[in-house]
Parts: sequence; structure tokens; C-alpha cells
Amino acid sequence: MSMPSIRLGRTGLTVSRLALGTMTFGLQTEEAVSHQILDKAVDSGINFLDTADVYPLGGGLATAGRTEEIIGNWLAADTSRRRRLVIATKAVGKVGAHTWDQGASRKHLLDAIDASLVRLKTDYVDLYQLHSDDPNTPIDETIAALDTVVTSGRARYIGVSNFLAWRLAKALGRAETLRLTKFVSLQPRYSLLFRETERELLPLALEEGLGVIPYNPLAGGLLTGKHAKGTPPADGTRFTLGTAAERYQERYWNERAFDTVAQLAQVADEAGVPLATLAIAWVLAHPAITAPLLGASRPEQLDATLAAVSYPLPPELKQRLDALTIEYRRGDSAR
Repeated sequence: MSMPSIRLGRTGLTVSRLALGTMTFGLQTEEAVSHQILDKAVDSGINFLDTADVYPLGGGLATAGRTEEIIGNWLAADTSRRRRLVIATKAVGKVGAHTWDQGASRKHLLDAIDASLVRLKTDYVDLYQLHSDDPNTPIDETIAALDTVVTSGRARYIGVSNFLAWRLAKALGRAETLRLTKFVSLQPRYSLLFRETERELLPLALEEGLGVIPYNPLAGGLLTGKHAKGTPPADGTRFTLGTAAERYQERYWNERAFDTVAQLAQVADEAGVPLATLAIAWVLAHPAITAPLLGASRPEQLDATLAAVSYPLPPELKQRLDALTIEYRRGDSAR
């Protein structure tokens, strides 16, 4: 399998067409297996890794930072790895007992990047992202702090995740006005079962030349087709995982989603490809998308999703998938 590459937005940075998300590492997936997943991803051509200081998913303050530590241990085991990889991490979530151990204040962001670098065992990250918006901190303060992070060499680029389009547009405008480092990417939720992103965020990304690194492209695993309607979620999945279980069940574990997945699975069978491959190929087909984040709790789970880069989605098949899932693009006039 040959892994294609693509520029991250309008930057000069080139990344693999698929990226590896690591939020399962440290709770759903133990360290040794996490390292096997990293090995498989890199051996398959992925050079773009994404993490966050609050990971693993489903944990709490006691486990915050564990995922970065696992990645750092893997990097340290072979020092040549760092030079071959683009590493992204995120901050804003609560990582400590103090009131200032969260958010996008100057104090927290400068503390958070230093702590992430220690855990990752690296001098810099390639992409430093706000994990979410912080309405309690003036956007000018946040942008100035991130500019310090970049100019000090601790990060090469900055991005956002879970931002509303108007807030991202405002941040871009303020950075331009203040002549500070601008965001180059966004990381939104996007899949066949969540298409609201198409209404404002993806058009903004195309207009501003931002890279798009969507998470949950398999809807927490529902788009693998392995979950059965009418049965409780299986142990060891995101639908039962610690503090994340309720969030993922609320997002995807409902009758409407299961009925849609059944229809999509039939389409995949007719096309002769795994549903997971089809779901990732559909995300890749949008012109705004840079690199979807692939998640896995075992190395073999990457097989079907990695195959998506070798499966060009026929236009008529994309149109059929679009029509089947139009209701997940809420507010669309075609609904």
C-alpha cells in the first residue's frame, strides 16, 4: 500500500493522507499494544500522529498525560522516529487540581506546552492545538500566548479543535490584525453520521486554506458495523469506556443511527468493500479534508481504514452515501 501525502492547508508542511489518533492509548489500550499500533501505522506510511494532554479518552485527572507518555516512550526507544514524524498535541482540558490547570489563558498554555514536551520526550511539537474554545479567556490573550509558543520554537504551527466557525473566523481576523501567528488547521468531528461540519466549518476551511483533520470518522466505531441494534454496548469499546461512555452513547447509540448503519452496510456489501473502508473513503472525498484521524485499540483494526487511501470513491457511490445521510447535515434545505 502506498500512502499518499498532502499539504497541511496552505502551509509548506506535507503530511500523510491519513493520521493516527491516539486517544485510546493508556486506558482502552495498554502501552505494549499502543506501541504495536504506532509501529503498524508508521510501517503503513502514516507520518502524522495526533494526541492531547488530557488523553486517554475516558480517564480523569489521574490518567491525564498518560497517552503522551506512551508516545514519548515509543519515540525514545528509537531516536530516529522523531525526525520522520509530524506530531500534534492539544491543550485546554483540565489536567490538574488548580483552577488555572485548564483553559486557554497565557499561564495555562505556556505551562501545558512545557508539560507535554516533557511527556512526549521531544523539544517541540509540529502542531499545537486548542482542544476546544475557552469563552472565559479573551481571544487576543490566547493568540498571543500561542504566538509565544511558536516563536520560542516549542511548536511549528497552531490549530484548533471543536471551534464554532464564527469563533475561528474571529480568531483568524484578530491574529491578522495583531500580526501574530495564525491558526493553520482545525480538527472537527465529521463522519457519515455527523455532517453538520459541512455547513460552515468546511467552507471556512476552504476559503481560508486551513487543513482539516477530522476526528470520529467512524462515529466511535459504529461505522464499522460491529455493533448490533438492540443489544447493550460491548465492554472495551468507547461506548462503555469510563467518563467517555455517556458522551459516545449520546452521540451515536440510537435507533436512527443503527438504521442508517444498516443501510450503509448494505451499500458497502454491494460495493464489495468493508463499511469502515467506505466510511473513511467518503470523508477523504470532501475537498476540504486533509487527513482523517484513524483510531484503534488493536493493530489489526487499522487494516480496513488504511485501505481507504487505495479506494477511490466512485462519484455515483458518493452521491448515494450523501443521499442516505443527508439528515445528519442538520438545517440543510435538502432535508
